[in-house]
Amino acid sequence: MLAGPSNTSSAHSDWLLVQRTLAGEMRAFELLVLKYQRRVERLIGRLVRDPGLVEDLAQETFIRAYRALARFRGESAFYTWLYRIAVNTAKRQLAELRRDPVLSMSSLESSDEDETSGATRELMLQAIDDATPEALLASKEIAQAVNAAMEALPPELCQAITLREIDGLSYEAIAVQLGCPIGTVRSRIFRAREAISARIKPLLERQGGKRW
Repeated sequence: MLAGPSNTSSAHSDWLLVQRTLAGEMRAFELLVLKYQRRVERLIGRLVRDPGLVEDLAQETFIRAYRALARFRGESAFYTWLYRIAVNTAKRQLAELRRDPVLSMSSLESSDEDETSGATRELMLQAIDDATPEALLASKEIAQAVNAAMEALPPELCQAITLREIDGLSYEAIAVQLGCPIGTVRSRIFRAREAISARIKPLLERQGGKRW
């Protein structure tokens, strides 16, 4: 017997659209795509960071979701289920890009505003304001170090820290999103911050000893 959706209006609406899609109503799945396409594209954009790939990977995410729709049981929110598919799709693409010997570094680099926060963001903004070659180089080094640290994180840590620092979600919302206890969320975010801090600590010490 299929599990029912969680007790929210959005979850119930998504569940009904899933059931209508499985019954052969393609318009129902189109509504799910319209509802979540922007969120999926933003998520993939943070992981892959090549604008030219984001739309294609979002489309692939929905194709994979459609093919696997019969396995959705409503035990978590539809977007949580879709989120995992999107992350896995992006991870596969990144693995392929890293195996490509002629890959442009732009596929793995982020913009100045991407995946930085707290003291790191402040240091970068200060460096830009100073507008000296040394300061601009420092800001770029910090951004690259944060990006490298994020990419090196295990997927579960990367997802948790991204939802917290980039999306600005509360610990409670992240727990719901990832379908795990709030204590697990706190642990993952703590471990992610420690890993990132260790990677960029030498750079931060040169810029005043601040911690990410």
